[in-house]
Amino acid sequence: MKRTKIIRNIVISVSALSALTRLVTAGTNDGVTNFNDTPLVHRHPYRHSTFTTFDVPGAGTGSDQGTFPGSINPAGVITGVYLDASNVFHGFLRGRDGTITTFDVPGAGTGMFQGTEGGSINSGGAVTGFGRDASNVAHGFVRDEDGTITTFDALGAGTGSDQGTFPGSINPAGVITGFYTDASGVNHGFLRDEDGTITTFDAPGAGTEPFAGTFPLGINPGGTITGDYTDASGTPHGFVRDEDGTITTFDAPDAVNGTFPVVAINPMGTITGTYTDASFVNHGFVRARDGTFTTFDAPVAVNGTYPNNINPAGVIAGQYFDQSFASHGFLRDRDGSITAVDVPGSASTAVLGINPEGRITGFYTDASGVAHGFLRTR
Repeated sequence: MKRTKIIRNIVISVSALSALTRLVTAGTNDGVTNFNDTPLVHRHPYRHSTFTTFDVPGAGTGSDQGTFPGSINPAGVITGVYLDASNVFHGFLRGRDGTITTFDVPGAGTGMFQGTEGGSINSGGAVTGFGRDASNVAHGFVRDEDGTITTFDALGAGTGSDQGTFPGSINPAGVITGFYTDASGVNHGFLRDEDGTITTFDAPGAGTEPFAGTFPLGINPGGTITGDYTDASGTPHGFVRDEDGTITTFDAPDAVNGTFPVVAINPMGTITGTYTDASFVNHGFVRARDGTFTTFDAPVAVNGTYPNNINPAGVIAGQYFDQSFASHGFLRDRDGSITAVDVPGSASTAVLGINPEGRITGFYTDASGVAHGFLRTR
C-alpha cells in the first residue's frame, strides 16, 4: 500500500496536495471572498472570529496551485508551501504582522513538483521539511530563525526517485522526527537531535516490504514521538515512542481497517489521528497518555473525519468531508464539542495548524480550484 507523505504537522507530498485540493473544490460556503490579506469577520456562527486570507507572492493561480499553510507556532508565525505557475514548490513564513518571507532549500530541484516541501515550525521559529532535488530524491532541512538552512539525510536513506529523508515535526528544543525511505522502498523512523545526531528506529511489527514501514509524524516538547506503521499485510497501526526509546503500539477501538494517520501529540501526551472501521469509514480519535481512547465524528461527516493537529489545551483542528465530498474545517474542544470552520466565500476549507492561543491556519479553495491561505483568530 503506497503511503502519501504528509506534512502535517505534516510532510506535504504532491499526491497529498493534489488529492486534497481536488476534494475540497466541491460546494460553496456562504460569504464574501477576500484575497487582500485583510480581516474578514464571519458573523455567523463565529461572532468573535476573524478570518484573514492571504496569498504568497509568486503562488500560481491555476487549479491545484496556490498557497498551502501547514503549521503555526505560539508567536503566530505560520509556515507552509506554495506551488508556483510552473508547479514548483517553495517554502514560506508569514509573520504575525503579515510579512511573508519565501525560501528555497539549497539543491532543491526546479522541475515540476520538485522544490521545497513540508513545514513544521517550533516556538523559536525554526522550520523543518524537505527539499526534493532534480532526481526527485528528498533531503531533510532545518531553517533557523535567522534564515540559515542546514540540510541532512538519515543514514540508510535511499537515493532513488521518491526515496530519501522526510522530516515531519520539530519540537521547541529543535529535535526533529520523521521518516526515511531506503533503497528498497521500505520506510523507517528517525529522530534528529539539536546537535545533528540522528537515531533511527522501527515500530515492532512494521513491514519490510516496499511502501511499508514506520512513519513518525509528531513530537512533543518532552521528546515523545507518535505516528503509525504499516504491517506486512498492509494494515496501518498507531505507535508512541517514549523519550527512552520504548515503543508502544495501539489501535483505536473498531479500527478494523487500520489506525492511520496518527498525526500529532501535545505536551500532555495526548495523541490524535484517524482510524478506519469495517465499512471503510474514517473517524477521529483522541488517545490520552494512559491509553484511554475517545472516538468522534464531526457533524454531517458522512465521508470521514480527519484530525490534523492538537494544541496544549487539547483542542483538535482538522477537517471532514460531507455527503458531497466537500471539505470543511473543524475544531474539537476538550469537552468534545465540535465547531465547523469554513472560510467565507470558499469552495471548501482544510484546517491544518493550531497554536496554544487557539489561532488556526490552513487553506481554502476558490471556485477555480486555486488554494489560498487563511488565519482565523478568535
